[in-house]
This record gives sequence, C-alpha cells and structure tokens, in this order.
Amino acid sequence: MNSLSRRQALAAAAAAAGAGTLAAPGVAQAAASSTAARPARSSSSSHGRPPTITREAFGQVNGATVYRYTLAAANGLTVRILTYGGIVQSVQVPDEHGRPVDLALGFATLDDYVAHNSPQAGGGVYFGALIGRYANRIAKGTFTLDGVTYHIPINNNGNALHGGTIGFDQKVWTPSVSSGRDSVSLKLEYVSPDGEMGFPGTLTTQATYTLDNRGRLTLVFHATTDKPTVINLTNHSYWNLAGESSGNVYGQLLHLNADRFTPVDSTQIPTGQIATVHGTPMDFTRPTPIGARIAVNDPQLLIGQGYDLNWVVNGPAGGAPRPAARAVDPRSGRTLTIYTTQPGIQFYSGNFLTGTLVGTGDTVYRQSYGFALETQNFPDAPNHPNFPSSVLRPGQVYQHTSIYEISGF
Repeated sequence: MNSLSRRQALAAAAAAAGAGTLAAPGVAQAAASSTAARPARSSSSSHGRPPTITREAFGQVNGATVYRYTLAAANGLTVRILTYGGIVQSVQVPDEHGRPVDLALGFATLDDYVAHNSPQAGGGVYFGALIGRYANRIAKGTFTLDGVTYHIPINNNGNALHGGTIGFDQKVWTPSVSSGRDSVSLKLEYVSPDGEMGFPGTLTTQATYTLDNRGRLTLVFHATTDKPTVINLTNHSYWNLAGESSGNVYGQLLHLNADRFTPVDSTQIPTGQIATVHGTPMDFTRPTPIGARIAVNDPQLLIGQGYDLNWVVNGPAGGAPRPAARAVDPRSGRTLTIYTTQPGIQFYSGNFLTGTLVGTGDTVYRQSYGFALETQNFPDAPNHPNFPSSVLRPGQVYQHTSIYEISGF
C-alpha cells in the first residue's frame, strides 16, 4: 500500500470510528487494529519488547534540578514529561514515512515554560501542565467550607483560575519510576503546605503517568489531606492531531459524550444551571468540525471568544473510566479518545493564543492552533451545592483516572 492510499484508508477508518458511539477503553483501539488500514507497528504483539523510560536534566528552577522523562512505546508513541509542573512537553507519533509528528503544543526550553506558561509570568497558557489545587475557576477567589471563608489569589477576570497565582503548574515535583512488561510509569509527588494559595490543609498529591504499548497514556491522581479542603486536579495539554506546527484545528472533528453543559456568566463563572446542548453550538453529540459553529452569534461563545466551557460527561462519575471525548484529524486519520472517572470535561479551543508564543516546532501559535480537553470537576463547584462535591476530608482519598488513547498512526 503506497503512502497516499494508506493515508486515505487511515482517514476513512478514523472517520468511521468518529461517527460511531464512544466505546469503553481499548474497544476503539482493538477495532482499529483489526483493519487492514492500521500499520502493523501499532500492535504491541508484533514487537515483543516493553516500553522504555529514560531521563535527562532539563535545567533548574530556583536551584532545583528539573528533569525530562521520555516514555517510549514499542509502536513509536513517545511522551516527554517534565518534573516542572508535571508538564507533558510532547506527544510524538510516527507519520507514514516514520518521521515523528508532535501532537501536543509546548515550548522547547524550560526558560520558555517559566517565562510564559503561568499567568504570574504574563502568559497563562498552561501548556501540558498539572493543574491544582483547584482546576478551572473559583468565583472571586472565595469559598466557604464548614463555616470558614477562604480566599484564593485572584488572577483571571476577578476570579481565581487554576489554583491562584502560583499553582501546581509552577512546582517542581518529586519523581519515581517503575516499569512492567507492557508499560512504564512516572509518578510525580508534591506536598502542598497548609494555607498555600489560601487553601486549607496539607495536601499530598501523586500524579502517575503510565504509557503502554496499546497507545494509551493513563493519568491517575491520588491525594490526601490533614484538614478539610477542596480539590480539583487535571492535566492541561493542548492537542493538534495534524501536528503542533500545522495551523488551526477548525477542521478536526470532535465528539463529546455529553448531553449537557454548565453555562457561564460574563466572567466565565457557572451560573449554576445545567443546560442541554441540543439546539446549541455546544452540541458535539455527533462528530463535528471544531470550527463549524465557532463563529455563531451565541452568548456563551462570545464570552469565551470561542469554546471554553465545561461539559457534563454522560454516565456516573467515580467508577470505571467512561468515554468522554474523541477527536479525529480527517486528513491523517489520527484519533485521540479520552476516558475519565471525572464528572466533567472542559473543552477549550485555544481562543487566547495570540501569536506571541513560539512552540517546540519553531512555529508561532495563533488562535485555535490547539485545543484542550480537561477532565475535571465542575468549575466553581465549592460555591454550587448542586454541583458534584469538591470537598476532601481527612481519612478520605481523592483518586481520579483519565486515559488518553491515541490511534490511527
């Protein structure tokens, strides 16, 4: 099969997968593996070798050494993760000629992350970072827990975003590694002291990234506290399935397993309503190009200058990971399917990429050059009793899993 016909077959297979119902983890991968269009290299059984994990020094922050870990699967899927912010710097897959294509937006150097990734540094894009203590927004940086009112530093339109001015994305995490026959894992730990960014309790968090030979990157969060607190953790990777230097993502298809979303006010704080997506530009219950309705005159799109909203994932949260989203690049056939135990997923279409940042491929990132799909609790849940609880108490364990399954290469 020549390169052109293989690309066409992959695109057709991806479009067919995208048109179907989102399935449980591994089902879509198994179905894709059974087609003649799928290259043999994507099957771990054809290699018989385990994934690998290596590390290298990547620079220093405040005297602490930052390491970059490279997790490589037998099928050519390679993920690079920094101990600074737990950042997923790159997610590379081979193209039809065997050349690596990076599907994740990021920076080439640690200095760029320190200078541009956080709002404190004047950027606030959060490329690939672990987000905490509370992902997304808390209204006016204020919440009340057990009769005590807490204040988080305001850093976004009068609200606290992604944990305040210095969140988990700016911390150097402590790493440890493990490996098995079919997977490798990088566990990162950070202990947030009582009162950090105004949050109560000493919070001990582990974030474990596991890459396996089935094309899955699994992220498991585990956290405990010594005082009642609120918590909401996520990863903030930006994806472009055509490649991080390829331009806007408007033609890529998105399918969300969500019939409802949480509308926001003019400062992007949820109103408390849980609304249907049907009949609105927020309806991605069938695969739809990201750019198909992004310019519609809709109040929610005007507020966020595009998509920047939380969708309510269908099915019960907290059990086995269930399908939340699938994105497909029709030209290459590359597909990203996300499963999660979390109740929500924030779809952000990269609206505030302004052409001032240069990425790993030496390309200037402009509006909608990447999209984020952040598995999470609902924004501002501490202030909405009708939203899933974000409270963690001593003796309880916060644990959530998200799976990022990459196929079609």
